[in-house]
Amino acid sequence: MVAISYKTHDKHLDTAGFIDMAMQVWPGNYHSQYTKETLAKTINTTAWDGDKLVGCVRVLTDGYFFGTITEILVLPEYRRQGVGEKLMALAFETSPTSLFFGAQPEAVPFYENIGHEKSMQSFSKKKPRRQ
Repeated sequence: MVAISYKTHDKHLDTAGFIDMAMQVWPGNYHSQYTKETLAKTINTTAWDGDKLVGCVRVLTDGYFFGTITEILVLPEYRRQGVGEKLMALAFETSPTSLFFGAQPEAVPFYENIGHEKSMQSFSKKKPRRQ
């Protein structure tokens, strides 16, 4: 296991660094200003290997009724080393509410193995991402 440090409520999460990491996990077109605005609206918990951002989980919550994990990102070379599990534990600790989230089918065993239970069905209606 690598020596990773974690930051909860990471309000100084660099937009460019986040986009760079996200591109390695979910390649796509990310608009810098929209990403910056988005990061400011969530509780960000980050994982660092020295000064390298290696993981992030973002919680979106109204602070009372509802909270959701918008995404959890861990660089491929840092997976299966406890980084995702620790990020999820910290997200739960820092969230003022219970957390509800959807999961890709291949991620279901990960969430079950770290103590999350299947709950409500998830639905979506997609719009194109703003460019």
